Amino acid sequence: MNRKKDTAVTAGQTQAPADYPYPQLLLKNQLCFPLYACARKITNAYTPFLKPFGITYTQYIVLMVLWEEGTSTVGSLGAALRLDSGTLTPLLKKLETAGYLTRSRSPEDERVVTITPTDKGMALRDQLAVVPAQIGSCISLKPEEASLLYGILYQILDT
Repeated sequence: MNRKKDTAVTAGQTQAPADYPYPQLLLKNQLCFPLYACARKITNAYTPFLKPFGITYTQYIVLMVLWEEGTSTVGSLGAALRLDSGTLTPLLKKLETAGYLTRSRSPEDERVVTITPTDKGMALRDQLAVVPAQIGSCISLKPEEASLLYGILYQILDT
C-alpha cells in the first residue's frame, strides 16, 4: 500500500491514514515540532531588523548578554545562551571583525577568553533597543499568554 497517496498536508500538519500503526511517530503528536517551528518563525522575524547591522539573531543575543553584563567570558556566554564554545567562537570572531567586541585571553589563565563590547558594540544597543517591541508586534499573543508561555518554556529549559 502506498501511504503517500493516502496522506494529505494541511496547515503544516500531515494526516495519516486511520490504520497508521505508529501514532507516537505522527508529526502532529510531537511537542518538539511546534516548538521547533515557532523558534524558527520567531528567529526569522528578527532578520529584517538585524540584517541592516550585519548581524544574525545568535549574534544579537550574544550582544544582549554583553550589554547586560559589560564583560563576559566565552564560558559564561555559553552558559547564559546554552551554546557551546564551538558554536560561539565563529560568532565572536565575526562580531570582533565587525568591531562590536574584543576578545582577549585572561592573564591569569590563558584558557579563559574574555569578551568585551566595544564602543561601537555598545552604540548598537541604542539602535536595536526598538527590536523587542517590533518583534512583539509580530506575535499574536496577549500579554498574559506570552507570560504563561515564557514560564512554560523556562520550566522546560530548566528541567
